Amino acid sequence: MRETSARLLRLLSLLQARRDWSGAELADRLEITPRTVRRDVDKLRELGYPVDATVGVGGGYRLGAGAEMPPLLLDDEETVAVAFGLQAGATGSVVGIGEASTRALAKIRQVMPSRLRHRLESLQVDVVPHGPPPSAVEASVLSDVAAVCHNHERLRFDYRAHDGSESRREVEPHRLVRSGMRWYLMAWDLGRDDWRSFRIDRMTPKIPTGPRFTPRELPAGGGAEFVARGIDRARSSVHARVMLHEPLERMAPMVHPEWGVIEGLPDGRCAVTVMGQSLGSIAGWLSAFDVDFTVLDPPELRDECRAEAERHRRIAGRYESA
Repeated sequence: MRETSARLLRLLSLLQARRDWSGAELADRLEITPRTVRRDVDKLRELGYPVDATVGVGGGYRLGAGAEMPPLLLDDEETVAVAFGLQAGATGSVVGIGEASTRALAKIRQVMPSRLRHRLESLQVDVVPHGPPPSAVEASVLSDVAAVCHNHERLRFDYRAHDGSESRREVEPHRLVRSGMRWYLMAWDLGRDDWRSFRIDRMTPKIPTGPRFTPRELPAGGGAEFVARGIDRARSSVHARVMLHEPLERMAPMVHPEWGVIEGLPDGRCAVTVMGQSLGSIAGWLSAFDVDFTVLDPPELRDECRAEAERHRRIAGRYESA
């Protein structure tokens, strides 16, 4: 009886590890006959586990969805990974899951073997409370957006852009994408008739959702690459060309190829083409060089540099009067 129970647990673990299994594969992994596999599957069904079966060539077994979540059978590494993930997920880019993560972690700790509990305890760290990042999203909003992506339903939402302007958008949502601590939605914008990415922390979804749609073919590279390209464009929305009054050999190590291109000039100085989110950010970057420079293009950058210089003069004045 003990051997049969252990085999049933192994069978349940295999069904949870992969979506589809043939009877022959399960028999080979469990070292039993296909007939015994069928009997064990029937026993799992008697215990309330919804195991679906298909017949014919390519037929097999699949663990279906039931009214209740069955116990998960995890190996040692999986157990530690889940527990540590819950521990780390109590604070992060998603708001509203901290308490649920803590409850789930307490349940896992309770049934952990002592050897695994010791490993988890060694992974505990103290966290300086900073609260969620400014771009954190509510778990309920993230879940709603994920659901319309899965169900292929149009989504309407109010959107706040980087400059504070607001607009009403209607889209065909396709993918959720995470970049660092930020969550994005990749969608086909019906008003712009083109692909767009939206920061979910700036969205206010409208319920109920719209009608269903037929998914479009994604751009080359998929959702992650599309969002990454959009982030790169946002970081380099303006360009400027500046002459640095120093030799190329000194300045080249200070210019990262992701945001600047530097070249030597015949007179021994060098010129850099720099990319940034705004001319103001470029002016601030230039002030950090601590070298003389001449703005070549655009002329508006000179005004930003003067404003940056004035800011430094005000700061210096505070120290002089202290």
